[in-house]
Amino acid sequence: MFKYFFGSSITIPVLRLSGVIGQTGMLRSGLTIQGINKLIEKLFSDKKNPAVALIINSPGGSPTQSSLIADSIILNAKKKNKKVIAFVEDVAASGGYWLACAADEIYIDQNSIIGSIGVISPGFGFVNLLKKIGVERRVYTSGRSKSFLDPFTQEKTGDIKRLKDIQEQIHENFINLVKKRRGKRLNKSKHKEIFSGLFWVGQKAVKLGLVDGIGHLDETIKNKFGKKAKIKMIEPKKSFIQRKLSSRISPSLLNTEKLIEYFEDKAYWSRYGL
Repeated sequence: MFKYFFGSSITIPVLRLSGVIGQTGMLRSGLTIQGINKLIEKLFSDKKNPAVALIINSPGGSPTQSSLIADSIILNAKKKNKKVIAFVEDVAASGGYWLACAADEIYIDQNSIIGSIGVISPGFGFVNLLKKIGVERRVYTSGRSKSFLDPFTQEKTGDIKRLKDIQEQIHENFINLVKKRRGKRLNKSKHKEIFSGLFWVGQKAVKLGLVDGIGHLDETIKNKFGKKAKIKMIEPKKSFIQRKLSSRISPSLLNTEKLIEYFEDKAYWSRYGL
């Protein structure tokens, strides 16, 4: 734990990373490096403050976007010589925990859900549906694997093996990041359990070394930087395109889009009972 004692008050900038990672819709965008990078730069722009903070509430999503965002935070922290402290709300699981690992210290609520260090690729198969309604599937390709995991045909053993190989590579990258960022704080005797894809609540995550303790933003910041310490939220601005779309889209299309986005998000959050 690090503390600073100054005569004057310290302001700690705080950036919220909330939602599904990489998911995009007509009216809302998930967490992507393109959408968040300017805010990350702004988070680190003040030379006076000794640290920055993140508020994380994410069930995961794209591993690539998780990696890009985390790397941007780590790189900026190194360049500006600042500590990064993460505070988890409901959940930091899968890609959400990947983001949390960009911080030097991670604090959670006693009910926060942490972990899910693994890779998942959900999908659907419609083979029987096509037979039932009398539709014949026709696909013409150049390249033996071009119709990889086609949901309208029977699964191929080779496709499944290829997908598993890809998942294992990404999983290994995730594991390496966690080991590098959490280091000796991880419970070494529990590595197999930690990297199994399971997730935990509150104190159990602390015991496993996935996080540093139970603590909330205001209380922890004042404890580390003094009672006069203040926080400053780094807020995103609604883009011109988003403003125009929301004013021009017909109500029926708007409601359909919102419904689709709702179920997309719900699929991610529901894995953790949320």
